Amino acid sequence: MRTISFQSLITGGAISLSLTFGLAACQHEPIVGPVDPGGGNGGGGGGTNCDPNTVYFQQQVLPILISNCAVPGCHNTATDDNDWIQITNYNSLMNSGIVQNGDLMEAITESNPNDLMPPPPQAPLTASQIALINTWIQQGAQNNSCASSVCDTLNVTYSGSIVPLIQQRCLGCHSGGSPQGGINLSTWSAVNAVAADGRLGRSVTHDPTGIPMPPSSPIMPTCEVRTFMIWIDAGAPNN
Repeated sequence: MRTISFQSLITGGAISLSLTFGLAACQHEPIVGPVDPGGGNGGGGGGTNCDPNTVYFQQQVLPILISNCAVPGCHNTATDDNDWIQITNYNSLMNSGIVQNGDLMEAITESNPNDLMPPPPQAPLTASQIALINTWIQQGAQNNSCASSVCDTLNVTYSGSIVPLIQQRCLGCHSGGSPQGGINLSTWSAVNAVAADGRLGRSVTHDPTGIPMPPSSPIMPTCEVRTFMIWIDAGAPNN
């Protein structure tokens, strides 16, 4: 499959941004023993300029929850199997009551693997992710969003631009000893492979011929999509 350039996607008028990860949707395996700035899901930039002392739900917290909790088969829909808890946007999260009653923090810091969320074999949240969510709660658990003053698409590198996006958006499903779809994106060689065959591009652009990623969220903000595409079009280098 050939890689579609970002420029060609725009010129068709139909931003069919959708590269295809060919990644299988993030299905939880049985536990032995788991850009829509105004719409509440996409994490797009909006509102005030970003304050480094504030944790923003749309840009920082929601991507962690989408990548680690709202995967298909878990909290992407409210069902009896997941205690009717859906975590796909601010309203569904707050309506579940798990922020207000402390269950969210208890679940992501649980020492008992049978109660830990995300559940094994999925990798647990990192200490920095847990601290970020806790700070957001301590700051009032607001549905806040901010607008970054800079979208740097002139100096796109794997280490400086792509790795942070993958860590935030993808590794909840695609890492650890049992990555979803058998795809572990924690190394450059793995990311380069799905970039080279076109799957990464189709996924992050939500191309109808691919599997949209993240699976339970609208397309990522335009700047993030363009960053991925610039890197892919440059040959997905390890820079």
